[in-house]
Amino acid sequence: MVLLESEQFLTELTRLFQKCRLSGSMFITLKKYNGRTKPIPRKGSVEGFEPSDNKCLLRATDGKKKISTVVSSKEVNTFQMAYSNLLRANMDGLKKRDKKSKSKKSKAAQ
Repeated sequence: MVLLESEQFLTELTRLFQKCRLSGSMFITLKKYNGRTKPIPRKGSVEGFEPSDNKCLLRATDGKKKISTVVSSKEVNTFQMAYSNLLRANMDGLKKRDKKSKSKKSKAAQ
């Protein structure tokens, strides 16, 4: 997995969207990141690890290529604006769900 800066992540995410536009799917995950790279031991003494500030870890993959970035709380507003604009621009090819009417269901039950 490649850890990128915020701007590089957005450009690579745009490329992934363009690649998966015609066929394929991509997955984006977001989770809290405390800066810890090693797992917490089950037994024994737990070291006093305090994160300096709150961070978010974003990951994106198309099944073959994986990219990720860490966004700090200081730059989350600017990143969120750019990220939401990117999602709005690239999620226009989604298929609409077929909504089934209630009258058809009630007729079938009788």
